[in-house]
Amino acid sequence: MDIIPRDQHCISRKNISDGALKVMSRLRSGGFQAYLVGGAVRDLLLGGRPKDFDIATDATPEAVTALFRNSRIIGRRFRIVHVRFGREIIEVTTFRGHHNNKPKEDPRSEKGSNHSRQSASGLLLRDNVYGTLEEDAARRDLSVNALYYDSGKFEVFDHLHGIKDLENRTICVIGNPEQRYTEDPVRMLRVVRFAAKLDFNIDQRTAEAIPRCAHLLAEIPAARLFDEFLKLFLGGSASRTMDNLLEYNLLQYLFPSTNTCIERDATVVRLVQAAMKNTDNRIAEGKHVTPAFILAALLWPIVSKQFSVLESSGEAPMVAMHSAAQSTVADAVKYMSIPRRFSQPMKEIWEFQLRLQRRTGRKAIELIEHRRFRAAYDFLLLREQAGEDTGELGNWWTEIQALSPEQRLQKATSAEGNHKRPKRIRKRRPNPAP
Repeated sequence: MDIIPRDQHCISRKNISDGALKVMSRLRSGGFQAYLVGGAVRDLLLGGRPKDFDIATDATPEAVTALFRNSRIIGRRFRIVHVRFGREIIEVTTFRGHHNNKPKEDPRSEKGSNHSRQSASGLLLRDNVYGTLEEDAARRDLSVNALYYDSGKFEVFDHLHGIKDLENRTICVIGNPEQRYTEDPVRMLRVVRFAAKLDFNIDQRTAEAIPRCAHLLAEIPAARLFDEFLKLFLGGSASRTMDNLLEYNLLQYLFPSTNTCIERDATVVRLVQAAMKNTDNRIAEGKHVTPAFILAALLWPIVSKQFSVLESSGEAPMVAMHSAAQSTVADAVKYMSIPRRFSQPMKEIWEFQLRLQRRTGRKAIELIEHRRFRAAYDFLLLREQAGEDTGELGNWWTEIQALSPEQRLQKATSAEGNHKRPKRIRKRRPNPAP
């Protein structure tokens, strides 16, 4: 283990939240060890400002909640404690130990909760084996996330060449990559995500094991994959993350139909790339981003194709779009859960693409006031950017928004007049001869 003293690292207490400092201080006062750990230490060493602060300790979850009234134990796969300070939540975890040479019950735990369980394939179903600081470091997934900061002594503890990997800008799995992926296949998604987020390279052994273990992602519950989806694409590096997912053939376990379309159609590739860059730009500008928009882009190739088939068979356009949307979502949730609060606006964005085709009359102008208009309009521009032919719809809606309400109405109604069919003059039949 390497100990880096205060004068050899750049971490300052002023960049650590008051809540995290309070938690560590009270744990130490209670006779326990307490360290800032994981992404917070990594980001502080890289000169960034972490949003979340996690604490590792030798105190059991029950001991932590005894010290903090503003806390609660969560999780079953691995029990952790959330300590709340207003809107901030400090996550406190007990040092994890190795599964071998551990008794079934640990005297530090209550109610027999300290145990582990694995599936037949080696997937960790429960991981409540407690251990020492050294064991905890070895049990973490990536070396750059296995750095510990002691706010009492101002020292950084590096057990597994984390500092070296930070300096070399390398993502490296701790231990045998194939074994670690087998224990938790989501680690493969974490590898590509952190490589994209930090703009790091992936260690050769870490990368080479991914193709051999990628199929294990099929065992991960759909709800957990949705949580990973949010982390993958809402962290500000969606574009690089997508490149990594495609490079290591991992997208097929999240969006198999989209992955197939990407392999066959360059327009789909451009649409997905444009959506990811748009998301990253909005996050960089501090603008709101909704998962519904990203999902709409990723699944549009499938819904668009099904819509075309249904419309060609004689279905009315809106009915065809509704049916295609329902079918696409039903297939997608077999692999990754999509909560209704996102699937519903996603479907509305798709259906709005048909409504935007109308450019005449008062009803067309009223679309601008609709709550889904902005998202649907942005999505329309993405489609055009990818090379879809929409008949210059994007330009028309861009221009109409720049006009005053009166000018909008005048333009739409004048266009309506130009598009009206001339009245048919009915010829009178001659009166029958008497």
